Amino acid sequence: MNNNLLFDFTVDKTAKTVVINREFNADLSLVWDAFTTKELLDQWVAPKPWTSRTKYMDFKVGEKRFYAMVSPEGQEHWSIQEYTSISPKTHFKMYNAFADKDENPQLPGSEWDYNFTEENGKTKVSISIYNESLERMERMIEMGFKEGFTMSIDNLKKLLETLSKK
Repeated sequence: MNNNLLFDFTVDKTAKTVVINREFNADLSLVWDAFTTKELLDQWVAPKPWTSRTKYMDFKVGEKRFYAMVSPEGQEHWSIQEYTSISPKTHFKMYNAFADKDENPQLPGSEWDYNFTEENGKTKVSISIYNESLERMERMIEMGFKEGFTMSIDNLKKLLETLSKK
């Protein structure tokens, strides 16, 4: 296994954008599924010891995923994601906002733009996260987004290795 896989995390405060590039030793279809199906998302998207629990998800343009990050003590942090563009196996966009348990979004949110490419058996995922306000982006960073996202991506790497062996 090649452990020299790309992982780049860049914060651009001027553009209010976070850019993440990550390679995985897995085929494109599997990586795509890990980002677009609730059964797989719930296995990796929360940094341990937190877990992810999707209440509902319909991966179609104009539809949503509503889910909670759940602490070991049962504390829930809800988010709602609305899919705004989907090109199967190559690209999707969504609008993400924190929410309460009744699905009321806490605005402003952020726009997530995902791109997937495969080369030589490796899949590269490029994510651009545009925040409507610098304050929201700074709050996201202060809340430990980089550390939490890095832990989640490590969960995904392990999940993909397990699924690739099947």
